[in-house]
Amino acid sequence: MSEAVIPAAVFTHPDHPSRADHGSDVPADAAVEPLPLTGERTVPGIAEENYWFRRHEIVYARLLERCTGKTVLEAGSGEGYGADMIAGVAAQVIGLDYDSSAVEHVRARYPRVEMIQGNLADLPLEDASVDVVVNFQVIEHLWDQSQFLRECLRVLRPGGELLISTPNRITFSPGRDTPLNPFHTRELNAAELTELLVDAGFEVSVMTGVHHGPGLKALDAKHGGSFIDAQIERALAGEPWPAELTADVAGVTIEDFAIFPEDIDASLDLLAIAVKPA
Repeated sequence: MSEAVIPAAVFTHPDHPSRADHGSDVPADAAVEPLPLTGERTVPGIAEENYWFRRHEIVYARLLERCTGKTVLEAGSGEGYGADMIAGVAAQVIGLDYDSSAVEHVRARYPRVEMIQGNLADLPLEDASVDVVVNFQVIEHLWDQSQFLRECLRVLRPGGELLISTPNRITFSPGRDTPLNPFHTRELNAAELTELLVDAGFEVSVMTGVHHGPGLKALDAKHGGSFIDAQIERALAGEPWPAELTADVAGVTIEDFAIFPEDIDASLDLLAIAVKPA
């Protein structure tokens, strides 16, 4: 499969998830224009991306309690949905993104988030100024991953946590030396992510993975062995999706995914909690 022909709707930046069927917890402000769909991120209102949205939403949902009452930086906050979700429990949420249009969008749509523009390789925050750094589905886009992790360590207070997720290279780009997604610079497996975190000075307290639960395994079987491939094939065809596939995608919820450490090399996405030593 050629990277050059992968349409924008197939591989999207999970920090900018679709709002399809999400509910009233995301403000519906008709006056705020949606961000353009570029392929590097997704934007609200694209029903065909609901699977990818839910696959990333579960990570926010499961780790939200670790942000309760804390000062949180979301590094690579994109569309802002996740930062706003965190703002519902945190004492303070700082969103950071390099893209000026994303920064302006978050400021207009999610006023609970203190949004700033900056480079993830040179975080514009003071040393030991936050309790938690959130970085979901971003590190695979970065050229200097080690430098970014050192910056996360710098801005965290002693004992603070980095919550990080990224696609599992083994299953996301199987059998390839380069990422399938043209917007990714380097994808990681669990051992590689652990090594990066430890080399940056973190202690890894959790390394686990996102997997399909029973409902999605049934959809895998229904759609020829891979529910993901069925979606990609239809997107590549450039034709309207069959009603049955559209309905199956729209029906996915976070409860259809499971997070557990066993068989981590078979996981879809990696999820780690790394701690700055006290």
